[in-house]
Amino acid sequence: MKNLLNNIKHTDSNNFFLMAGPCAIEGEDMALEIAEKIVKITDKLEIPYIFKGSYRKANRSKGSSFTGIGDEKALKILEKVGKTFDIPTVTDIHESGEAAMAAAYVDVLQIPAFLCRQTDLLLAAAATQKVVNVKKGQFLSAGSMKFAVEKIKETGNDKVILTDRGNTFGYQDLIVDFRGIPEMRSFNVPVVMDCTHSLQQPNQSTGVTGGKPELIETIAKAAIAVGSDGLFIETHPNPQIAKSDGANMLHLDYLEDLLTKLVKIRKAIL
Repeated sequence: MKNLLNNIKHTDSNNFFLMAGPCAIEGEDMALEIAEKIVKITDKLEIPYIFKGSYRKANRSKGSSFTGIGDEKALKILEKVGKTFDIPTVTDIHESGEAAMAAAYVDVLQIPAFLCRQTDLLLAAAATQKVVNVKKGQFLSAGSMKFAVEKIKETGNDKVILTDRGNTFGYQDLIVDFRGIPEMRSFNVPVVMDCTHSLQQPNQSTGVTGGKPELIETIAKAAIAVGSDGLFIETHPNPQIAKSDGANMLHLDYLEDLLTKLVKIRKAIL
């Protein structure tokens, strides 16, 4: 599986790939439990799988919100997940100085949507020679993401993924323009649809982001139908008690049924 990441490129393979896991690393037992269940599902459905977990959450509405269990502790858990199940892992970074640190533990560095234009951050991630997954900003068109791709590739690192997570619609909602998937694929990079963050309802007066998880299946089906190379899904055994973004995460018990449907759609459009 990890060899796949060394040669990642735009492709029309037989199946989509999956980036999935909890929003944040809450503890070792939880991370291993989630990874084990998803590995069983993806092995069964022959879906290439990358485990996702944030070692730290930097973009929070309130200062009292959960941000993490400690950088090194969380990164070591991500490393253990990767080694235990022989799967690649992805985590997000927020500042240039974090790139080399995180790269020592994970296989893919993710650039958060709000930071996708930060040149120094993109270059630092690219310099690690890891795969770089750039989330499209809620404030940007799909076409403008070509500049993020160019910045990374100009360093000599051509391992780039772009992930759509919707566009700001008013003050407290997001909407997905599915025309963006084929447009970003034209940059000759794999394109992923973030099926959970695209359903967030940010800027709530409570300071806690809301969401519409009942529409995850709708977003995922549409993304596969228009040719998305991969899907990004945050999932948790009990979203109601998750320490971060529980309002828009998919319950882990629902993942296999959803992926089974999506594999059928993928086969139908090839």
